[in-house]
Amino acid sequence: MTLSDDLNFAEHGGEFDQATPASPVIFGITFTPKIIGILVGVIGLAGAGYMFLNLLMPTWEIYQQQQAKSSELQAQIQQKKANIKQIDKVKDELAQAKQEKVQVLALFANEKTLDTLLLDLNRLVESGNTQTSLGGVRAKLKKFVPVSQKPEPIIDGSLGLLVNGKLQRSIINVDITGTYEQTQSIIRNIERLQPLLIIKDYQVTVAPVESRSPLDKTPMQVGPAAINTSFQLQVLMPLSAEEIAAAAPKAAPTK
Repeated sequence: MTLSDDLNFAEHGGEFDQATPASPVIFGITFTPKIIGILVGVIGLAGAGYMFLNLLMPTWEIYQQQQAKSSELQAQIQQKKANIKQIDKVKDELAQAKQEKVQVLALFANEKTLDTLLLDLNRLVESGNTQTSLGGVRAKLKKFVPVSQKPEPIIDGSLGLLVNGKLQRSIINVDITGTYEQTQSIIRNIERLQPLLIIKDYQVTVAPVESRSPLDKTPMQVGPAAINTSFQLQVLMPLSAEEIAAAAPKAAPTK
């Protein structure tokens, strides 16, 4: 090969370089650096989308489920705390109701107070004689007779329909003698007794003058005149749960 041939090759080589494109061509598309950059960006976005759909989305759903479960458990905890407070409130109300029930029941009589009622009443009558002058009228308990041997349930509506079948009473006929002041003091003291008592059928008559001695044929009145007082004393007592159940059919109002 001569020098001229080399020069011709160089010239031909220059033509080859000009004919050959600088960027690759695929399917008739010239992949310039700009297009390649766009393709890389698209592939990156597609990869990110793939990762989001296949990796991040399941993880996010699990997170959302756990968040919902946590909220639900927190709500259950708050509800249980509220229930505990409600239980404590109910317990306090129950304790208060029991205390009030004890206080109310203390107003009524019981078997013990009924057994000692005669002694209590006689003590009240005798207490009116502490300031009695010599020859004056002395207060006396002349009669204390229970109408029945056992207390009977109240089912006649005499104390109201709500009481029917829940209370029982013992009825006692009582007669006392004394001056008006003595009698008034005795009645007031009976009302102050702890058990709940009802005085009914109150009747008063003037008592005859009593002789001061068997040999005194002409009794004379000394001081205030004596009066006879008779009344019915009703002693109220609560029924037990078993007694209330037994009295319920009798206490039911008739249609």
